[in-house]
Amino acid sequence: MNAPLSPDFVNGDVSFWFRSLGIPAPGDRLDGDREADVAIVGGGYTGLWTAYYLKKADPSLRVAVLEKEFAGFGASGRNGGWLTGALAGSPERYAKTHGQEATQRLQREMFAAVDEVIAVCAAEGIDADIVKGGLFNVARGPAQEARLRAEIAGQRAWGWTEEDVRPLSPAERDERLRVSGAVAATWSPHCARIQPAKLARGLADAVRALGVDLFEGTPVTAIEPGRAVTPYGAVRAAHVLRCTEGFTATVPGHHRDWLPMNSSLIVTEPLPPEVWDTIGWEGRELLGDMAHYYMYAQRTADDRIAFGGRGRPYLYGSRVDDRGHTHDWTVDALWGLLTSFFPAAASSRVAHAWSGVLGVPRDWCATVGLDRATGLGWAGGYTGHGVTTTNLAGRTLRDLVLGRETPLTGLPWVDRRVRAWEPEPLRWLGVHSMYRLYRVADAREAKGMRKTSALARVADMITGH
Repeated sequence: MNAPLSPDFVNGDVSFWFRSLGIPAPGDRLDGDREADVAIVGGGYTGLWTAYYLKKADPSLRVAVLEKEFAGFGASGRNGGWLTGALAGSPERYAKTHGQEATQRLQREMFAAVDEVIAVCAAEGIDADIVKGGLFNVARGPAQEARLRAEIAGQRAWGWTEEDVRPLSPAERDERLRVSGAVAATWSPHCARIQPAKLARGLADAVRALGVDLFEGTPVTAIEPGRAVTPYGAVRAAHVLRCTEGFTATVPGHHRDWLPMNSSLIVTEPLPPEVWDTIGWEGRELLGDMAHYYMYAQRTADDRIAFGGRGRPYLYGSRVDDRGHTHDWTVDALWGLLTSFFPAAASSRVAHAWSGVLGVPRDWCATVGLDRATGLGWAGGYTGHGVTTTNLAGRTLRDLVLGRETPLTGLPWVDRRVRAWEPEPLRWLGVHSMYRLYRVADAREAKGMRKTSALARVADMITGH
């Protein structure tokens, strides 16, 4: 199905979120060498949250943030707007090294981080279109329903209560959101809608107001103990923190640490009231599904549907298409899926399409760390759950830098070491094989399979997902 495009359709150009605000020109760049207490490489959510909490904890700290483009240019300004409490990684893998109780504490901290972000936005006057409508997870077909039931059982085993997630009756499901072909759904309160670029811009303004030096248009060419090097000078600091997430593969010495996985979105034109009467969605829940080649969506503040999923998941050699251009077939595929969920939306057109990268470690679990011997720190590998996880990571990096022993520094993702991804062409073959198998598995399950396709299990084995 060829997607109908609006007359002013834009492909790439960062994202619809920044298009609606106006893409900012980069601020002041670094001009000569500088001394600081903490140098932060990357002006996305991780870097901004870390700078924010460090200055709040100790206003005397000299904190410098170095950003290649402008604050929020990467995934922070392109994501689907899910402020979700979902754990960035498998609880079983965290528990394997730290036990179930520690893993449950990490999950509870993630739940609490959703409200922490909302509270900071209120305190700092950041209007990011936040609505805490929760997460609506839908199953379309018997195999997806079986996975949804298994997911609930697994969550219960990890301490999730009825207040954390619950299955919806058919009447409750359709009262919230009417998805064509839905056979089951769950709802969790631990999720809120945001406008990602508004959050990034608001955080950038907040850290500047606190006295953080935010240098934009300043690419970092080397991260070394005691300094971050740029073409315009070096920032010398006792602590240098790498907060580059999906762009980490472009940092010298870190090419195979985290795989830059692409995710793509489209957004419709504003939908008229009669379409919303058919769809529902008055609670502004975030929407996800149980497909292997999964989707994610939100109802925006101006009554569009922003709808995302995997396009071309990975570029050979861990290359990054940083302007966000999205291939035509991805736009068409996302439009076909959107209108299969919401046939009434077919009267609309696609207004904007864009893509971004997220960081994926080899074990698919996020990490935060600080090497006290060198002063080098890092955080990332959020596997698509970064909007909330970055806040928790920023507070954790604050405590590590300040030398505090706190409940956060004892969480199981701290100083987690993960092996590197395989060299090419194995990375490309593995990732593309995984998603090709997922697509075939979804197609087979859509024909009425009652159990998860064996092809999906093979795909999981290939990359350790």
